[in-house]
Amino acid sequence: MKYFLILLLLACTNSYAQNYTAKIAAHRENYEQDFLKDAHSPLKQADLQNLHFFEADSTYRVLASAQLLQDQQPFEMVTSAGTKAAYIRFALIKFTLHGQPQQLTIYKSMALSANPQYKDHLFLPFKDQTNGNESYGAGRYIDLNSNDIKNNAIEIDFNKAYNPYCAYSAGYQCPMPPAENDLKTNIKAGEMQYGGDKKH
Repeated sequence: MKYFLILLLLACTNSYAQNYTAKIAAHRENYEQDFLKDAHSPLKQADLQNLHFFEADSTYRVLASAQLLQDQQPFEMVTSAGTKAAYIRFALIKFTLHGQPQQLTIYKSMALSANPQYKDHLFLPFKDQTNGNESYGAGRYIDLNSNDIKNNAIEIDFNKAYNPYCAYSAGYQCPMPPAENDLKTNIKAGEMQYGGDKKH
């Protein structure tokens, strides 16, 4: 009986891993197609072959506690072009990743929040120890929604981390992750370093 339960557990675990991998694969397919739909995209069909990703790994999907930050004043987040964009600190999240406690800040764009279509959009830029080696040197992004925060918690899936347009081409103004969002660990999940030549 014990042996049967072990086999059943292994089967369920394997099925979950396969389903999760398929889910991330579908997400990445949509991500790539979005480049072709965006008139301002730096990538064309031929460039998509140069997009690379870490293997889907569900251990990089975490449930974080979320503390909504009150009475925050807008601040200027520096961009890759040296300009500044106005954001507010929206929430402080804490989570455990591979046994280590981590903390990040989620932001809200002042410009986007003025647009009804993006009023609930949240921005999670971060850096980690893979930057400049396996992943883009200036950091990566995760898109979130304020409705994702439920019961003071939010799911963060680093498998959905992606590169800013600046990873592929010059001429964009990409927000740079603030120092408070520099993780002192390797995030081997999400999009990797672009494999093609950077456009100018």
